Amino acid sequence: MKRTTQSIAVLCIAFTAYLGCVQLVVSQQDYTQLNLPDGAVARLGKGKIGEGDPAVAFSPDGGILAVATSIGIWLYDAHTQEELALLTGHTGWVHSVSFSPDEEVLAGANSRTVELWSVSSGQQIATLKGHVDVVTSVSFSPDGEILASASGDRTVKLWSVSSGQEIATLEGHTHEVYSVSLSPDGEMLASGSLDETVRLWSVSKRQEIATLEGHTHEVYSVSFSPDGEMLASASLDETVKLWSVSRRQEIATLEKHTNWITSVCFSPDGEVLASGSHDGTVRLWSVSKQQKVAMLKGHTNWIISVSFSPDSEMLSSGSEDRTVKLWSVSRRQEIATLEGHTGWVSSVSFSPDGETLASGSHDSIVKLWSVSRRQEVATLKAHAESVTAVSFSPDGEMLASGGGKHDSTVKLWSVSDGQKIATLEGHTEPVTSVSFSPDGEMLASGSSDYTVRLWSVSDGQEIATLRGHTDIVTSVSFSPDGEMLASGSGGKTVKLWSVSHRQEIATLKGHISFVNSVSFSPDGEMLASAGDDKTVKLWSVASGHEIATLKGHTLGVKSVCFSPDAEMLASGSLDGTVLLWDLKRFGGESRSQKW
Repeated sequence: MKRTTQSIAVLCIAFTAYLGCVQLVVSQQDYTQLNLPDGAVARLGKGKIGEGDPAVAFSPDGGILAVATSIGIWLYDAHTQEELALLTGHTGWVHSVSFSPDEEVLAGANSRTVELWSVSSGQQIATLKGHVDVVTSVSFSPDGEILASASGDRTVKLWSVSSGQEIATLEGHTHEVYSVSLSPDGEMLASGSLDETVRLWSVSKRQEIATLEGHTHEVYSVSFSPDGEMLASASLDETVKLWSVSRRQEIATLEKHTNWITSVCFSPDGEVLASGSHDGTVRLWSVSKQQKVAMLKGHTNWIISVSFSPDSEMLSSGSEDRTVKLWSVSRRQEIATLEGHTGWVSSVSFSPDGETLASGSHDSIVKLWSVSRRQEVATLKAHAESVTAVSFSPDGEMLASGGGKHDSTVKLWSVSDGQKIATLEGHTEPVTSVSFSPDGEMLASGSSDYTVRLWSVSDGQEIATLRGHTDIVTSVSFSPDGEMLASGSGGKTVKLWSVSHRQEIATLKGHISFVNSVSFSPDGEMLASAGDDKTVKLWSVASGHEIATLKGHTLGVKSVCFSPDAEMLASGSLDGTVLLWDLKRFGGESRSQKW
């Protein structure tokens, strides 16, 4: 499995009693405004769900659902599904979350550290440092005094919650440890590992008690029954095993899923076991009868994590389809879907009049959609493999599409009838980006063959090949006057080219990783570039100097686009979000200098 500030004032949080415990009460603020990075005015999307155990967790009173994501920890009201808070400040993807029993502390597994948060204030309390690889799972002891963390460094660490200090390091696994669970009495700890074993540890003696063997593939999740007498383990061998804790032996192997099982969880009443799998289903099992009682379907991709509410009435599941679903356990049906992004579309483009949207996909198809009617109007069987880029001509009458590995061509299409006009051949590797000149007479294409090519739209002939990049050309964009072309590259640079002279003008350096997207401002005075270094950079086109670096995304930024009035910039990232930036804050330097 693959290892997946506007000020705090925007996070107006107060707390009141909730079933004798703590409940989050938040002013009704649009979630797009929660905990924004400095300079951003909105966040569209909620990030990708973490891939640790557990990635979703209910608070002890059942009122709050915490979801680990690529941009932080989202807190939801479990009953209304409203967003309560977004906890940010992590240095990377949050993989796993766990509430302390008194509901006062929330732990999040983050890169190589564990972050502790005050649930009542939403403030970060401590950062626990010691692991030398990604932290995959966290679990509190019943008294809330000890936190256990599992890591890719093959260890389990025990921490004092009050002091934030490391208590012990448990060593013995021979591969990454992916899940950890403390027994209900706090005396024992179970850990599951990529070494295909489950290990039991004495918490007080800090030593291994037993190694449970039987799985034939990696163990990704372990969970104690509420009475502590049974342990469940989930594995990539597509089975769930039940173990007797006292006898240290297997009790049963439950009927197989049809793909890897990544998460298991007992209901608080001990009567039901839930398992989530890469087959896209959640299965409910009768613990006493050791047989399946229900299969919950609705996710469109892998299930990463499952978690019961404290009253055993509700189950939450997190999936690779980038949604969290809430299920009624008794009725065996979906209650709600908490959505961010769903599905993978490689490229989208609006027609100039905004009436039509084109989408290119890895299914090798381009679809045209009516924006007003919200329905598909045409399907273009575009390329032999994935469609990597789409762009409308300025008059909206033509669409250009770029092809993938086994079809390194650019195709021109008539929007009115969906017919292919021309195939432009010349690139020797996948086409990564296409862009029409403002007058519609020229098309630029960038490719993995390190070149930018200019084409005549009228006859489909190549005009020029622009060479100079030392890595994949990821993005091309014409300036509004058509005199200049910008190209971004895997070589960490942005190049500016004179269209008329067919030669390089300047190389802009500053990114420390792939440059994925470039875009000119509507007046042509500013250029934005998006990088895998998680930043967006603004450049003065006249001088070539950097104006500002916009930080806030937690994973690589893949796309940038200016609003038509040049007052706002949108950036899209692998963290599953779109950030909107207020450009009025960045006046930049004088742009009087010309090349």
